Amino acid sequence: MHPATSVIIFNTFSGLGFGLLFWLGFGALVPTGLSAFIWFTIAYLLAVGGLIASTFHLGHPERAIKAFSQWKTSWLSREGICAVFALIVMAIYGAGLVFAETRLALVGIVGGIASLGVVFTTSMIYTQMATVPRWQHWTTPAMYLLLSLAGGALLSGQIRNATILLIAGGILQIFAWASGDGRFKASGTNMETATGLGHIGKVRAFEPPHTGTNYLMHEFIHQVGRKHAQQLRIITIGLAFVLPVVLLLLPFNHTLAALAVLSHVAGVLTLRWLFFAQAEHVVGLYYGKR
Repeated sequence: MHPATSVIIFNTFSGLGFGLLFWLGFGALVPTGLSAFIWFTIAYLLAVGGLIASTFHLGHPERAIKAFSQWKTSWLSREGICAVFALIVMAIYGAGLVFAETRLALVGIVGGIASLGVVFTTSMIYTQMATVPRWQHWTTPAMYLLLSLAGGALLSGQIRNATILLIAGGILQIFAWASGDGRFKASGTNMETATGLGHIGKVRAFEPPHTGTNYLMHEFIHQVGRKHAQQLRIITIGLAFVLPVVLLLLPFNHTLAALAVLSHVAGVLTLRWLFFAQAEHVVGLYYGKR
């Protein structure tokens, strides 16, 4: 699929923001006063900034409010509702820390769970797509949650938790790639099933259905060379997981911590680009692109 910049930004930074809100809610760090205001400002800038970025990929961003009405059937709608709920609850929790220097523990726990709920509902938007076999697997929500938790732990300075989560995330990502590479072929979807002409016999593309590109070809057909993809995967593992872990294991100082965060963010941005660029949508079969 076409890796839109706005969606990559959304998937990267909103996950970091809600991951940080999760750890704040569960009391992994309990700042008060001005310090609390700074921490919550960082978390909200990442979470809300990412959500806002996602609207730029909509054909009619002004209609985004209508998505909230489809919660019974749409994971996108559930994501929006969960995000609003999480942000409101965490705002109440944050207000207690900022203005009263009081930790409302139950409110924080509810808000933390809701923050992870936002990440999960985001992941399910992609996981439930039968048209993209690579995504329709338990590793998709698992990686979203692991990246959010690891990024939040890294931002909040939790060296032990961040190290464990980053190692687990790196291992799971390698497994997700290895298992996902053959999932499109294993799904049984081919030119015959895509065109509905399989009962006649072997089907091949004779000529394109039209002379130019269209929306489907622009959004859902994006091909990455195998060699190029492998190089990007190595870069992703190195930046998102290996380098941050190495930096965390060195004697702590703020410069190394900042480098670990920057490396992780750069790696996750690359990972998200690959997530979309390597998502083989079945519509490509109709156009002879798979």
